[in-house]
Amino acid sequence: MSGLSRRGLLRGAVYGAGAAVSASALSGCGSIAGSVRSADEIEYWTLFTGPDGELMKTMTRNVEKRVPGLKVRTTVLDWGPPYYTKLAMASAGGRSPDVAIMHLTRLAGYAPGGLLDPWDMDLLAEFGLKQEDLNKTLIKRSLYEGAPYAVPLDTHPFVVFFDRDVLDKAGLLTGDGRLVPFESPKHALELMDKLRKDGGKLGPVFGHANDAAMGWRMFWTLFSQTGATFDLTGKRAEIDEDTAVEVVRFMADLTRDSRTMDVQTAIAAFANGRSPMIFSGEWDMATYKSALKDKLGGSPIPTFYDRPAGASDSHALVLPHQDNPDPERRRRAHRFVAELVRSGLTWASAGHIPAYTPAVSSKEYAKLRPQSEYAGAAKQLVLDPPVWFAGSGSDFQTRMCQALDPALGGSSSAQSAVRTMASQINTLLAQPNPA
Repeated sequence: MSGLSRRGLLRGAVYGAGAAVSASALSGCGSIAGSVRSADEIEYWTLFTGPDGELMKTMTRNVEKRVPGLKVRTTVLDWGPPYYTKLAMASAGGRSPDVAIMHLTRLAGYAPGGLLDPWDMDLLAEFGLKQEDLNKTLIKRSLYEGAPYAVPLDTHPFVVFFDRDVLDKAGLLTGDGRLVPFESPKHALELMDKLRKDGGKLGPVFGHANDAAMGWRMFWTLFSQTGATFDLTGKRAEIDEDTAVEVVRFMADLTRDSRTMDVQTAIAAFANGRSPMIFSGEWDMATYKSALKDKLGGSPIPTFYDRPAGASDSHALVLPHQDNPDPERRRRAHRFVAELVRSGLTWASAGHIPAYTPAVSSKEYAKLRPQSEYAGAAKQLVLDPPVWFAGSGSDFQTRMCQALDPALGGSSSAQSAVRTMASQINTLLAQPNPA
């Protein structure tokens, strides 16, 4: 591939990441991607920090112990646009790692431009990871032109956590400790008012203010439950705007106690007992578990409209493009990934739902609470629309949240929010896929 075409791919991938690339990000990439490789180890890029990062280190060390001769050098990069910028540069520049983590919703911005290489599913099966043992929805989104370009490690959905004692007192739990069904948005609002009255606390909280993703996750969850049109395959978006307005109004009514709450404020309100329910990502499960202990309950997002659905994404493993990959290194990369994904039960301790279905159906997983209680979210997940500009950490999600925030905070109308969302989407659709 010529230098000119590489630059074209690089420019496209960086643009698709929705990032304004700073000089520091570019210079930082050179020192990482250009590092000297050892013939005996594979390079692995991740974006995991904090507890997730420590758990991934443990899982990687355990894989190394199980596989004779396998050595993995892990590089942890900053999450968000910097990570995806560096990954694009490394792939386009011919100095990519052997394996990298990518949010599955970002695949459409990378695979079409030749920035990733496909996986050999037969080789993964040789090492014990069969495609039929992976979440079917995630596998479908892992394909580009029929070839598998990602191997899902997990799904991390938008769910609901609650204080069992308070909800039980308010009559909002069934005999087996699950949330009572919500028959409609109106019924849900009535139950939330009952929760406020009987619990003597705030109703459900939701940290969306000044956040780059949470407002979109809630909107996409609820809109997907309606089954209404949200088609981004053409030159202009086809969106049922009347339904979208209804959804935004319901969002504001449902979480009226947290209209100006950011994520950390909402987390604190739930953890310290001011609110008995929070709409949240499962990645915050450990914080809630520490605060509420055995009182913590969890559930997939309730079905407020016509069909079960919940916004989600997946940490997936990809093969960044290499012009002439060494066959033995590629074989070791496949072995590493097969072992890592099959370690799903360990990864579940962080709250994520393993993509490896034998782990989810195991007796050990059933004992994990509240993880096993919201595991059904993996059967009703909806990922971002499969367009090059969407996905976790994208400018698209930021724009959608900026459009929604005033309406959720009560300073503008739902109609205004939806008009702005549609306008922003059409602006992105008018731009060609650079990759």
